[in-house]
Amino acid sequence: MTLDEMKAKREDLIKEREKELAKAEPKKFGEGSKKDKKRKKNKIKNSVTLSFAMDDEENEEAEEEEEKVEVKKKGVGKNPDVDTSFLPDREREEEENKMREELRQEWETKQEGIKQEEIEITYSYWDGSGHRRQTKMKKGDTMQRFLIKCLENLKKEFSELKACTVEALMYVKEDLILPHHATFYDFIVTKARGKSGPLFNFDVHDDIRLVSDSRVEKDESHAGKVVLRSWYERNKHIFPASRWEIYDPEKKWDKYTIK
Repeated sequence: MTLDEMKAKREDLIKEREKELAKAEPKKFGEGSKKDKKRKKNKIKNSVTLSFAMDDEENEEAEEEEEKVEVKKKGVGKNPDVDTSFLPDREREEEENKMREELRQEWETKQEGIKQEEIEITYSYWDGSGHRRQTKMKKGDTMQRFLIKCLENLKKEFSELKACTVEALMYVKEDLILPHHATFYDFIVTKARGKSGPLFNFDVHDDIRLVSDSRVEKDESHAGKVVLRSWYERNKHIFPASRWEIYDPEKKWDKYTIK
């Protein structure tokens, strides 16, 4: 209630009280003395004023009680000397989720940068004998994209490839037939191993360490082979095709062999 509304209400109460007193007095006394009238009027005013003052005090007390209850609720159950970090905390959980999301985005950005890096690949078109070539690809490229590029370069020299499609080609690395959908990045980040060497090196080099240590990854890498599926089907019982098998990420090669 505003101050103006309180004043108006008080005036209404004063007038109403005067009317009631006027009706209650006997007619034989008439109007009464001015002094009595003034005393009664002051009495009514004081009574109304006291009533409003009591209302204000009650309102203030109620507000103070509400503030105490609110403060009590905020601090309920918390002891500054007790470690509560293990308890559920919505603000802390939101902050942790935000931090995890930032780290995830940072990691993904870094991986995308790695996928855009170029690598030099040494490969050999295999038709019973090797025809070595080199090309550059991005780490994020798939084996299918790599074979498309190889086909574009090789069909100029080899007539059997002129009418060939990429689905008719295979890429064999370290005696494993790699799936078309796999990327170079997949083998590099997982440090994948083949039957005869690592699948994460796509150049060609020998292991030139003077002392072999079985605890250290062998550093020898062989040229991958680009092969027609039709040639493989005709010769898979003959070395080296007899060693080839489809890549299985669940299968682990603890030792390299070349025979």
